[in-house]
Amino acid sequence: MAAIGVLIPALNPDNKLIKLMNELITITAPITAIIVVDDGSDAQHQPIFTQLGTLTDSRLHILHHPQNRGKGAALKTGFDYCQRQLPQLTGIATMDSDGQHTVAALQHCLQQFAQTPHDLVIGVRQFTETIPFRSRFGNLLTSSLVHLLTHQSISDTQTGLRVIPMTYAQQLVNFPGDRFEFEFDMLLEARKYDVKVTEAPIPTIYLDGNKSSHFRVIRDSIAIYSRFFKFAASGLASFLIDISLFYLVISLIGNHVLNSILIATVISRVLSSIANYLINHHLVFDHAGHQTLIKYGLLFLVQMFASGYLTNLLTWALPTTSGQWMPTLAKMIVDFILFIISYQIQRDFIFKEGTPSHVHH
Repeated sequence: MAAIGVLIPALNPDNKLIKLMNELITITAPITAIIVVDDGSDAQHQPIFTQLGTLTDSRLHILHHPQNRGKGAALKTGFDYCQRQLPQLTGIATMDSDGQHTVAALQHCLQQFAQTPHDLVIGVRQFTETIPFRSRFGNLLTSSLVHLLTHQSISDTQTGLRVIPMTYAQQLVNFPGDRFEFEFDMLLEARKYDVKVTEAPIPTIYLDGNKSSHFRVIRDSIAIYSRFFKFAASGLASFLIDISLFYLVISLIGNHVLNSILIATVISRVLSSIANYLINHHLVFDHAGHQTLIKYGLLFLVQMFASGYLTNLLTWALPTTSGQWMPTLAKMIVDFILFIISYQIQRDFIFKEGTPSHVHH
């Protein structure tokens, strides 16, 4: 039988959290624990947590961050607490504290989780013209990116109502990111851990135009996409080194036969890949993975020869023109396709996060 913990990160909550809690404690099975994480709320809002503490329900656990650390950090604190103190849980449901998630919506997600207990169940809001523009636009943008990178169709990437298998929550405590990007990474990385994302439709509730949301559109959007942006920037830097050296060598050799293209590819790719590995290992994937140099070296060899032979093939397929630009253009096309493939291989196999260690609070 499923045992579910409900985790609620809260920053400066109001009476809506009290109302939500009064409704939650009326539910018995499968909810066996309710964890509220005070993410450094100011003194003005501490009475809310004091009032929560007066509720006579043994399932209620209140945790505190002395200072605001971000929603992602609050969720990880809750996951770690559940892992250490509540090992009987089979899943953790996350809800927002501002009244946008109803108990009825939670129960609908729990019903779906009971049918698919190994899936990450997300409560999907219905986006219409009445929804604030920043929420509709942000969700469309992130949904498109998630589909591109994970091949999973996720129509609401910003929903905070989720039911997470405990086995996946144990991995999440070691994820980077302490703010809203953490929730995005949770969806982005699910496929790596063989976790399917399943959707459950829920009502959409925006109070006062969603003013209570702590999501800062520009700053948090940049944080959400930072890993992919850094990988793209790393790829662009190595591409510029690669393509410049390739053109230089081709110009010096002065012909377009296969051997000269392969020689130019080897020289340019070796130097650019050294720069690319260092950037990806230290900045993009934050030193994640094991034996990454060996794995990257194997990928480098395969990609280098694929680039050389495919560039040669495409050079002969393209219209003949004078000068050295035709093989260079062919190489740009080939390497862009290889760039997309390389990102997924590096993310899923080379720089994959290892087994996390416990987080102590």
